[in-house]
Amino acid sequence: MEKKQDNKNIQLVWGIALVAMGLGVFFRIPQVMPKIEAVEQFSSAAGYIRFCFYFMGVFLVGGGVRKIIHLYQQRHPE
Repeated sequence: MEKKQDNKNIQLVWGIALVAMGLGVFFRIPQVMPKIEAVEQFSSAAGYIRFCFYFMGVFLVGGGVRKIIHLYQQRHPE
């Protein structure tokens, strides 16, 4: 029984970490994109690279929120 609770705690920490990583991606994109655009080979694909970074951030935040909500619903069934 205690092992099951430990697993849920680990999953909760993992969900919070996913949300934090996703938010970190959103805050880091404006700082990194000028450096990427400065590289001649990547300057033409800057829009696509920016889209991919934001897409990755959305998936990280979404996955973390989904995991947290799922764990909350397991602990507090209606």
